[in-house]
Amino acid sequence: MTGIPGALAATIPPGPHADPPPAVPTVPGSGGSVVTCVVPADAAGDRLDKVLASAQDTLSRSRLRALFDQGCVQSGGKTITDPSQRVKPGQTFAILVPDPVPARPEPQALPLVILYEDEDVLVIDKPPGLVVHPAPGNRDRTLVNALLAHCGDSLAGIGGVCRPGIVHRLDKDTSGLLVVAKSERGHAGLAGQFGDRTIRRTYTAAVWGLPTPREGEISGNIGRSRADRKKMAVVDGGGKPALTRYRTIRAFGTAATLIECRLETGRTHQIRVHLASLGHPLLGDPLYGRPRTAARARLVPPAIHASLFGFPRQALHARRLEFRHPVTGQTLTFEAELPDDLMRLVECLEQI
Repeated sequence: MTGIPGALAATIPPGPHADPPPAVPTVPGSGGSVVTCVVPADAAGDRLDKVLASAQDTLSRSRLRALFDQGCVQSGGKTITDPSQRVKPGQTFAILVPDPVPARPEPQALPLVILYEDEDVLVIDKPPGLVVHPAPGNRDRTLVNALLAHCGDSLAGIGGVCRPGIVHRLDKDTSGLLVVAKSERGHAGLAGQFGDRTIRRTYTAAVWGLPTPREGEISGNIGRSRADRKKMAVVDGGGKPALTRYRTIRAFGTAATLIECRLETGRTHQIRVHLASLGHPLLGDPLYGRPRTAARARLVPPAIHASLFGFPRQALHARRLEFRHPVTGQTLTFEAELPDDLMRLVECLEQI
């Protein structure tokens, strides 16, 4: 196996059963390297992840699992989603390895809307478009960079060097309330509440269609989608248990509905996945929604087609947050009004 920055090279001449050489893949984010492997004859029938792990000593099994999840394993120009698939002699695989994120994010002075702060916790109203912590493709100008500038050295290393203070997260394009730990005791107390599910998180969402019943709960394990490793899905086997409770706030005919969602668990993309599984994806959701369909177009006045079908982010806002202060034990409750873009969206929906 060989690491080759930004390029691809075969390590062993392909045998008679080899796949065609894969196209040069693209490494996620900026920079990175591509590692290639041709399956030897004595590995026929073995699991792919086992072959890749044993063929080199630079990527651990856990690192390989993460790269599979990120869609970073390819063969013949196609993304491989199943690490347990059995291999054939001569098959060529490429592992796309993004450059590591710097161990210590740099402080960057960015505007923050702070609703509460003491020496142990901080609550912010996150705007849409702000990434919570550095990752490939978003290496700086994140909430973590802003927190390091705001809090100074006191935050460094609390809960981890790369994600100091972070005890939960919101997707980049989800707006709303987020609590951050500023001390080790704050981090331990908040992490414990997230672990035992005593923190109450309530969201406002705009979805396509009219959910039936108007109030209920959605359950179903959430795991990585087998069809697209960039997405999560409700899965029959594996995954982690997830439960979302919802109720209708306001229906706009049968075209769209404003609903309230309360998280009982905290899985990746949970609200987006659960609502899409019911056939009611969020307006503007680029990953789980089909924004324009003929049926929806007929239910929406032409004058607001562009505003609804072109809404640039998932219509999801973390509106309410309630938790016990990790040191004093006092119950703290915060609410954040809908941001301007969601207010304008609701005004458009009122025209239906």
